[in-house]
Amino acid sequence: MSLPSTVDVAIIGAGAAGLGAAHALKGSGLSAIVLEARGRVGGRAHTIQAAPDVVFDVGCGWLHSANRNSFVGIAAQLGFEVNKDLPPWRERAYGKAFPQADRDEYMQALDEFYDRLEEAARGDKDGPADRYLAPGNRWNPMIDAISTYVNGCELDQLSILDFDAYEDTNLNWRVRRGYGALVAAYGALVPVALNCEVRLIDHSGPRVRIETSRGTLDARKVIVTVPTNLIADEAIRFSPALPNKVDAARGLPLGLADKVTLALDHPDDMPKEGNLRGATMRTEMGTYHIRPFGQPCIEGFFGGRFAQALEDAGDGAIAAHSIDEIVALIGNDFRRRLKPLKESRWSHDPFARGSYSHALPGHADKRAVLAAPVDGRLFFAGEATSPNFFSTAHGARDSGERAAKEVVAASQRK
Repeated sequence: MSLPSTVDVAIIGAGAAGLGAAHALKGSGLSAIVLEARGRVGGRAHTIQAAPDVVFDVGCGWLHSANRNSFVGIAAQLGFEVNKDLPPWRERAYGKAFPQADRDEYMQALDEFYDRLEEAARGDKDGPADRYLAPGNRWNPMIDAISTYVNGCELDQLSILDFDAYEDTNLNWRVRRGYGALVAAYGALVPVALNCEVRLIDHSGPRVRIETSRGTLDARKVIVTVPTNLIADEAIRFSPALPNKVDAARGLPLGLADKVTLALDHPDDMPKEGNLRGATMRTEMGTYHIRPFGQPCIEGFFGGRFAQALEDAGDGAIAAHSIDEIVALIGNDFRRRLKPLKESRWSHDPFARGSYSHALPGHADKRAVLAAPVDGRLFFAGEATSPNFFSTAHGARDSGERAAKEVVAASQRK
Protein backbone atom coordinates (compact mmCIF):
# COMPACT_ATOMS: atom_id res chain seq x y z
CA MET A 1 0.00 0.00 0.00
CA SER A 2 1.04 3.62 -0.40
CA LEU A 3 2.71 5.44 2.47
CA PRO A 4 0.53 8.07 4.17
CA SER A 5 2.09 11.37 5.23
CA THR A 6 0.50 11.20 8.66
CA VAL A 7 -1.11 8.54 10.85
CA ASP A 8 -2.23 8.13 14.43
CA VAL A 9 -0.17 5.00 15.08
CA ALA A 10 2.83 3.73 13.14
CA ILE A 11 3.80 0.13 13.86
CA ILE A 12 7.37 -0.82 13.02
CA GLY A 13 7.64 -4.42 11.84
CA ALA A 14 5.12 -6.84 10.35
CA GLY A 15 6.10 -9.87 12.37
CA ALA A 16 3.65 -11.48 14.77
CA ALA A 17 3.97 -8.60 17.25
CA GLY A 18 3.29 -5.85 14.73
CA LEU A 19 0.37 -7.75 13.27
CA GLY A 20 -1.04 -8.39 16.72
CA ALA A 21 -0.84 -4.68 17.47
CA ALA A 22 -2.55 -3.76 14.20
CA HIS A 23 -5.40 -6.19 14.84
CA ALA A 24 -5.86 -4.90 18.38
CA LEU A 25 -6.17 -1.30 17.11
CA LYS A 26 -9.12 -2.17 14.86
CA GLY A 27 -12.20 -0.40 16.12
CA SER A 28 -10.18 1.95 18.32
CA GLY A 29 -10.83 4.96 16.10
CA LEU A 30 -7.10 5.37 15.58
CA SER A 31 -5.61 5.16 12.11
CA ALA A 32 -2.69 2.74 11.92
CA ILE A 33 -0.19 1.39 9.44
CA VAL A 34 2.46 -1.32 9.74
CA LEU A 35 5.86 -0.46 8.23
CA GLU A 36 7.74 -3.57 7.09
CA ALA A 37 11.29 -3.61 5.70
CA ARG A 38 10.83 -6.93 3.91
CA GLY A 39 8.74 -7.62 0.86
CA ARG A 40 6.50 -9.93 2.89
CA VAL A 41 4.77 -10.06 6.27
CA GLY A 42 5.57 -12.55 9.02
CA GLY A 43 9.08 -11.64 10.13
CA ARG A 44 10.68 -14.74 11.61
CA ALA A 45 7.59 -16.76 10.67
CA HIS A 46 7.96 -17.81 7.04
CA THR A 47 6.57 -20.82 5.18
CA ILE A 48 7.74 -21.85 1.72
CA GLN A 49 6.92 -24.62 -0.73
CA ALA A 50 10.39 -26.20 -0.71
CA ALA A 51 9.31 -28.84 -3.25
CA PRO A 52 5.97 -29.75 -4.85
CA ASP A 53 5.31 -32.17 -1.99
CA VAL A 54 7.22 -30.45 0.85
CA VAL A 55 5.98 -27.50 2.90
CA PHE A 56 8.75 -26.04 5.04
CA ASP A 57 8.61 -23.55 7.90
CA VAL A 58 11.88 -21.68 7.50
CA GLY A 59 11.19 -19.98 10.82
CA CYS A 60 8.94 -20.95 13.72
CA GLY A 61 7.12 -24.24 13.25
CA TRP A 62 5.55 -25.25 16.57
CA LEU A 63 2.56 -23.87 18.43
CA HIS A 64 4.31 -24.03 21.79
CA SER A 65 2.17 -24.10 24.95
CA ALA A 66 -0.70 -24.77 22.58
CA ASN A 67 -3.40 -24.64 25.24
CA ARG A 68 -2.40 -21.02 25.90
CA ASN A 69 -1.30 -20.09 22.39
CA SER A 70 -3.42 -17.34 20.83
CA PHE A 71 -2.59 -18.53 17.31
CA VAL A 72 -4.57 -21.74 17.92
CA GLY A 73 -7.81 -19.76 17.97
CA ILE A 74 -6.65 -17.64 15.04
CA ALA A 75 -5.95 -20.81 13.05
CA ALA A 76 -9.51 -21.97 13.65
CA GLN A 77 -10.91 -18.59 12.58
CA LEU A 78 -8.85 -18.58 9.37
CA GLY A 79 -9.50 -22.21 8.47
CA PHE A 80 -6.01 -23.60 9.14
CA GLU A 81 -5.79 -27.22 10.26
CA VAL A 82 -3.90 -27.72 13.51
CA ASN A 83 -2.02 -31.01 13.92
CA LYS A 84 -2.00 -32.26 17.52
CA ASP A 85 0.35 -35.24 17.13
CA LEU A 86 3.07 -35.50 19.73
CA PRO A 87 6.41 -34.01 18.67
CA PRO A 88 9.26 -36.45 18.05
CA TRP A 89 11.68 -34.87 20.52
CA ARG A 90 11.85 -37.40 23.33
CA GLU A 91 10.65 -40.59 21.75
CA ARG A 92 10.31 -42.21 18.33
CA ALA A 93 14.05 -42.55 17.88
CA TYR A 94 15.14 -44.16 14.63
CA GLY A 95 18.10 -46.41 14.00
CA LYS A 96 20.81 -47.76 16.27
CA ALA A 97 22.81 -44.58 16.75
CA PHE A 98 21.10 -43.80 20.06
CA PRO A 99 20.22 -47.05 21.86
CA GLN A 100 17.33 -47.11 24.33
CA ALA A 101 19.55 -47.59 27.37
CA ASP A 102 21.57 -44.53 26.41
CA ARG A 103 18.43 -42.51 25.75
CA ASP A 104 17.06 -43.40 29.17
CA GLU A 105 20.31 -42.39 30.85
CA TYR A 106 20.48 -39.16 28.88
CA MET A 107 16.86 -38.22 29.61
CA GLN A 108 17.45 -38.79 33.31
CA ALA A 109 20.51 -36.54 33.22
CA LEU A 110 18.55 -33.86 31.33
CA ASP A 111 15.59 -33.96 33.73
CA GLU A 112 17.89 -33.78 36.75
CA PHE A 113 19.66 -30.79 35.21
CA TYR A 114 16.34 -28.98 34.73
CA ASP A 115 15.42 -29.78 38.34
CA ARG A 116 18.67 -28.17 39.53
CA LEU A 117 18.00 -25.09 37.42
CA GLU A 118 14.51 -24.73 38.85
CA GLU A 119 15.80 -25.06 42.40
CA ALA A 120 18.58 -22.54 41.79
CA ALA A 121 16.15 -20.02 40.32
CA ARG A 122 14.11 -20.10 43.54
CA GLY A 123 17.09 -18.45 45.22
CA ASP A 124 16.42 -15.37 43.07
CA LYS A 125 20.12 -14.93 42.31
CA ASP A 126 21.01 -15.00 38.64
CA GLY A 127 23.87 -16.79 36.96
CA PRO A 128 24.75 -18.83 33.87
CA ALA A 129 22.94 -22.13 33.45
CA ASP A 130 26.10 -24.15 32.77
CA ARG A 131 26.97 -23.91 36.47
CA TYR A 132 24.29 -26.51 37.15
CA LEU A 133 25.61 -29.24 34.90
CA ALA A 134 26.70 -32.26 36.93
CA PRO A 135 30.53 -32.21 36.93
CA GLY A 136 31.93 -34.87 34.63
CA ASN A 137 28.57 -36.14 33.40
CA ARG A 138 29.00 -37.76 29.99
CA TRP A 139 25.77 -36.18 28.74
CA ASN A 140 26.73 -32.56 29.44
CA PRO A 141 27.71 -31.75 25.82
CA MET A 142 24.39 -33.10 24.55
CA ILE A 143 22.44 -31.18 27.22
CA ASP A 144 24.27 -28.08 26.00
CA ALA A 145 23.25 -28.93 22.44
CA ILE A 146 19.61 -29.09 23.51
CA SER A 147 19.95 -25.55 24.88
CA THR A 148 21.10 -24.35 21.47
CA TYR A 149 17.83 -25.58 19.93
CA VAL A 150 15.58 -24.42 22.78
CA ASN A 151 17.27 -21.12 23.63
CA GLY A 152 19.42 -20.41 20.58
CA CYS A 153 22.52 -20.32 22.75
CA GLU A 154 24.78 -22.50 24.86
CA LEU A 155 24.21 -22.72 28.60
CA ASP A 156 27.05 -20.35 29.48
CA GLN A 157 25.07 -17.55 27.81
CA LEU A 158 21.75 -18.36 29.46
CA SER A 159 20.28 -16.61 32.51
CA ILE A 160 18.76 -19.12 34.93
CA LEU A 161 16.15 -16.62 36.12
CA ASP A 162 15.04 -15.88 32.57
CA PHE A 163 14.90 -19.56 31.65
CA ASP A 164 12.83 -20.27 34.75
CA ALA A 165 10.38 -17.47 33.89
CA TYR A 166 9.37 -19.17 30.64
CA GLU A 167 5.98 -20.90 30.93
CA ASP A 168 5.97 -24.21 29.08
CA THR A 169 2.77 -26.23 29.25
CA ASN A 170 4.47 -29.07 27.32
CA LEU A 171 1.75 -29.04 24.69
CA ASN A 172 3.20 -28.50 21.22
CA TRP A 173 1.06 -28.57 18.08
CA ARG A 174 1.70 -27.65 14.43
CA VAL A 175 -0.04 -25.96 11.52
CA ARG A 176 -0.34 -28.32 8.58
CA ARG A 177 -0.06 -25.55 5.97
CA GLY A 178 2.74 -23.90 7.91
CA TYR A 179 2.98 -21.56 10.90
CA GLY A 180 4.41 -18.88 8.63
CA ALA A 181 1.47 -19.28 6.27
CA LEU A 182 -0.91 -18.78 9.20
CA VAL A 183 0.88 -15.60 10.30
CA ALA A 184 0.86 -14.32 6.71
CA ALA A 185 -2.89 -14.91 6.43
CA TYR A 186 -3.36 -13.09 9.75
CA GLY A 187 -1.32 -10.20 8.35
CA ALA A 188 -3.38 -9.97 5.16
CA LEU A 189 -6.19 -8.46 7.22
CA VAL A 190 -4.35 -5.27 8.30
CA PRO A 191 -2.74 -2.31 6.42
CA VAL A 192 0.95 -2.95 5.75
CA ALA A 193 3.49 -0.95 3.73
CA LEU A 194 6.11 -3.44 2.46
CA ASN A 195 9.70 -2.72 1.43
CA CYS A 196 9.60 0.16 3.88
CA GLU A 197 12.74 0.09 6.01
CA VAL A 198 12.61 2.43 9.02
CA ARG A 199 15.89 4.22 9.68
CA LEU A 200 15.11 6.99 12.17
CA ILE A 201 12.44 7.59 14.79
CA ASP A 202 12.64 11.26 15.76
CA HIS A 203 10.54 11.90 18.86
CA SER A 204 11.96 15.34 19.63
CA GLY A 205 8.95 17.30 18.35
CA PRO A 206 5.22 17.37 19.08
CA ARG A 207 4.69 14.47 16.67
CA VAL A 208 6.99 11.54 15.98
CA ARG A 209 8.77 11.75 12.63
CA ILE A 210 9.70 8.46 10.99
CA GLU A 211 12.26 8.32 8.19
CA THR A 212 11.95 5.27 5.94
CA SER A 213 13.35 4.00 2.67
CA ARG A 214 10.04 5.04 1.05
CA GLY A 215 9.85 8.52 2.50
CA THR A 216 8.92 10.27 5.73
CA LEU A 217 5.72 10.21 7.74
CA ASP A 218 4.68 11.46 11.14
CA ALA A 219 2.62 9.79 13.83
CA ARG A 220 1.10 10.53 17.22
CA LYS A 221 2.26 7.17 18.59
CA VAL A 222 4.75 4.52 17.48
CA ILE A 223 4.90 0.84 18.37
CA VAL A 224 8.37 -0.64 17.81
CA THR A 225 8.37 -4.42 17.34
CA VAL A 226 11.73 -5.09 15.67
CA PRO A 227 14.14 -7.80 16.94
CA THR A 228 16.49 -6.85 19.76
CA ASN A 229 19.61 -7.19 17.63
CA LEU A 230 18.43 -4.33 15.40
CA ILE A 231 17.90 -2.09 18.43
CA ALA A 232 21.22 -3.17 19.96
CA ASP A 233 23.07 -2.48 16.71
CA GLU A 234 21.19 0.82 16.33
CA ALA A 235 20.07 -0.19 12.85
CA ILE A 236 17.08 1.98 13.71
CA ARG A 237 18.16 5.20 15.40
CA PHE A 238 16.15 7.14 17.96
CA SER A 239 16.44 10.90 18.35
CA PRO A 240 16.80 11.74 21.17
CA ALA A 241 18.73 8.55 21.81
CA LEU A 242 17.29 5.84 24.08
CA PRO A 243 20.34 4.35 25.82
CA ASN A 244 18.23 2.35 28.27
CA LYS A 245 16.49 0.57 25.38
CA VAL A 246 19.77 -0.13 23.59
CA ASP A 247 21.26 -1.48 26.82
CA ALA A 248 18.21 -3.67 27.46
CA ALA A 249 18.35 -5.03 23.91
CA ARG A 250 22.01 -5.88 24.29
CA GLY A 251 21.16 -7.92 27.38
CA LEU A 252 18.53 -9.80 25.34
CA PRO A 253 20.41 -10.84 22.20
CA LEU A 254 18.88 -13.08 19.58
CA GLY A 255 20.34 -16.54 19.75
CA LEU A 256 20.52 -18.66 16.65
CA ALA A 257 18.47 -21.70 15.66
CA ASP A 258 18.63 -22.77 12.03
CA LYS A 259 16.73 -25.39 10.04
CA VAL A 260 17.25 -27.32 6.85
CA THR A 261 15.00 -29.56 4.81
CA LEU A 262 16.34 -32.37 2.64
CA ALA A 263 14.35 -34.21 -0.02
CA LEU A 264 14.16 -37.92 0.75
CA ASP A 265 14.03 -40.35 -2.16
CA HIS A 266 12.00 -43.57 -1.67
CA PRO A 267 10.66 -42.37 1.68
CA ASP A 268 8.28 -45.23 2.44
CA ASP A 269 10.88 -47.34 4.24
CA MET A 270 11.42 -44.51 6.77
CA PRO A 271 9.06 -43.84 9.69
CA LYS A 272 6.73 -40.87 9.64
CA GLU A 273 7.43 -38.33 12.41
CA GLY A 274 10.62 -40.12 13.49
CA ASN A 275 13.60 -38.67 15.33
CA LEU A 276 17.21 -39.24 14.39
CA ARG A 277 20.26 -38.26 16.38
CA GLY A 278 23.28 -39.96 17.75
CA ALA A 279 24.48 -40.42 21.32
CA THR A 280 27.07 -37.80 20.48
CA MET A 281 29.41 -36.53 23.15
CA ARG A 282 29.69 -33.09 21.64
CA THR A 283 27.58 -29.94 21.51
CA GLU A 284 28.18 -29.42 17.78
CA MET A 285 25.45 -31.74 16.57
CA GLY A 286 22.22 -31.65 14.63
CA THR A 287 18.95 -33.34 15.42
CA TYR A 288 16.68 -34.61 12.66
CA HIS A 289 12.94 -34.94 12.17
CA ILE A 290 12.11 -37.72 9.72
CA ARG A 291 9.13 -37.20 7.41
CA PRO A 292 7.25 -34.41 9.21
CA PHE A 293 3.55 -34.70 8.32
CA GLY A 294 4.57 -37.80 6.37
CA GLN A 295 6.29 -35.66 3.74
CA PRO A 296 9.21 -37.08 1.72
CA CYS A 297 11.88 -35.09 3.54
CA ILE A 298 14.07 -34.87 6.62
CA GLU A 299 14.32 -31.65 8.61
CA GLY A 300 17.49 -30.81 10.50
CA PHE A 301 17.94 -28.43 13.43
CA PHE A 302 21.11 -26.63 14.52
CA GLY A 303 21.69 -23.98 17.16
CA GLY A 304 24.08 -21.67 18.93
CA ARG A 305 27.71 -21.23 17.97
CA PHE A 306 27.67 -24.30 15.74
CA ALA A 307 24.78 -22.91 13.69
CA GLN A 308 26.68 -19.64 13.41
CA ALA A 309 29.80 -21.42 12.18
CA LEU A 310 27.77 -23.29 9.56
CA GLU A 311 26.07 -20.09 8.40
CA ASP A 312 29.42 -18.34 8.17
CA ALA A 313 30.74 -21.20 6.03
CA GLY A 314 28.34 -20.10 3.29
CA ASP A 315 25.04 -20.98 1.68
CA GLY A 316 24.60 -24.74 1.52
CA ALA A 317 26.92 -25.56 4.43
CA ILE A 318 24.08 -26.52 6.76
CA ALA A 319 22.61 -28.92 4.20
CA ALA A 320 26.02 -30.43 3.39
CA HIS A 321 26.79 -31.03 7.06
CA SER A 322 23.32 -32.51 7.63
CA ILE A 323 23.79 -35.05 4.86
CA ASP A 324 27.23 -36.01 6.20
CA GLU A 325 25.87 -36.43 9.72
CA ILE A 326 22.82 -38.45 8.66
CA VAL A 327 24.99 -40.74 6.53
CA ALA A 328 27.36 -41.25 9.47
CA LEU A 329 24.39 -42.31 11.60
CA ILE A 330 22.59 -44.67 9.23
CA GLY A 331 25.00 -45.66 6.46
CA ASN A 332 26.73 -44.35 3.36
CA ASP A 333 24.20 -45.92 0.98
CA PHE A 334 21.76 -43.30 2.23
CA ARG A 335 23.70 -40.40 0.70
CA ARG A 336 22.22 -40.84 -2.79
CA ARG A 337 18.70 -40.56 -1.36
CA LEU A 338 19.13 -37.06 0.08
CA LYS A 339 19.03 -33.74 -1.79
CA PRO A 340 19.20 -30.23 -0.31
CA LEU A 341 16.03 -28.20 -0.67
CA LYS A 342 16.19 -25.16 1.62
CA GLU A 343 18.01 -23.96 4.72
CA SER A 344 17.57 -20.94 6.97
CA ARG A 345 20.36 -18.48 7.66
CA TRP A 346 18.73 -16.21 10.22
CA SER A 347 21.86 -14.47 11.49
CA HIS A 348 22.56 -13.31 7.94
CA ASP A 349 19.03 -11.95 7.52
CA PRO A 350 19.54 -8.15 7.81
CA PHE A 351 16.10 -7.62 9.35
CA ALA A 352 16.40 -10.39 11.96
CA ARG A 353 20.12 -10.97 12.70
CA GLY A 354 19.21 -14.04 14.72
CA SER A 355 16.33 -16.30 15.69
CA TYR A 356 14.88 -15.52 19.12
CA SER A 357 15.93 -13.80 22.32
CA HIS A 358 17.48 -15.09 25.49
CA ALA A 359 18.60 -13.09 28.50
CA LEU A 360 22.29 -13.07 29.26
CA PRO A 361 23.15 -13.95 32.88
CA GLY A 362 22.32 -10.95 35.04
CA HIS A 363 19.90 -9.47 32.51
CA ALA A 364 16.63 -11.27 33.20
CA ASP A 365 15.03 -7.97 34.26
CA LYS A 366 15.69 -6.39 30.86
CA ARG A 367 12.49 -7.73 29.27
CA ALA A 368 10.43 -5.36 31.42
CA VAL A 369 12.84 -2.50 30.66
CA LEU A 370 12.51 -3.09 26.93
CA ALA A 371 8.72 -3.29 27.14
CA ALA A 372 8.23 -0.02 29.04
CA PRO A 373 6.67 2.90 27.09
CA VAL A 374 8.60 6.15 26.61
CA ASP A 375 6.87 9.51 27.16
CA GLY A 376 3.47 8.04 26.35
CA ARG A 377 4.38 8.08 22.64
CA LEU A 378 6.84 5.25 22.00
CA PHE A 379 5.70 1.73 22.80
CA PHE A 380 7.59 -1.54 22.49
CA ALA A 381 6.53 -5.08 21.65
CA GLY A 382 8.04 -8.28 20.26
CA GLU A 383 8.81 -11.69 21.66
CA ALA A 384 11.72 -10.28 23.68
CA THR A 385 9.28 -8.11 25.68
CA SER A 386 7.09 -11.06 26.69
CA PRO A 387 7.68 -11.91 30.37
CA ASN A 388 6.72 -15.58 30.10
CA PHE A 389 6.36 -16.56 26.42
CA PHE A 390 9.47 -14.97 24.94
CA SER A 391 11.09 -16.68 21.93
CA THR A 392 7.66 -17.65 20.55
CA ALA A 393 5.35 -16.26 17.87
CA HIS A 394 2.37 -16.20 20.20
CA GLY A 395 4.40 -14.38 22.84
CA ALA A 396 5.22 -11.81 20.18
CA ARG A 397 1.61 -11.52 19.00
CA ASP A 398 0.31 -11.11 22.54
CA SER A 399 2.92 -8.42 23.27
CA GLY A 400 1.69 -6.48 20.24
CA GLU A 401 -1.83 -6.62 21.58
CA ARG A 402 -0.55 -5.42 24.96
CA ALA A 403 1.27 -2.46 23.37
CA ALA A 404 -1.82 -1.54 21.35
CA LYS A 405 -3.89 -1.42 24.53
CA GLU A 406 -1.25 0.87 26.06
CA VAL A 407 -1.54 3.14 23.01
CA VAL A 408 -5.33 3.31 23.30
CA ALA A 409 -5.14 4.07 27.02
CA ALA A 410 -2.54 6.79 26.47
CA SER A 411 -4.61 8.32 23.67
CA GLN A 412 -7.69 8.49 25.87
CA ARG A 413 -5.75 10.36 28.57
CA LYS A 414 -4.79 13.17 26.19
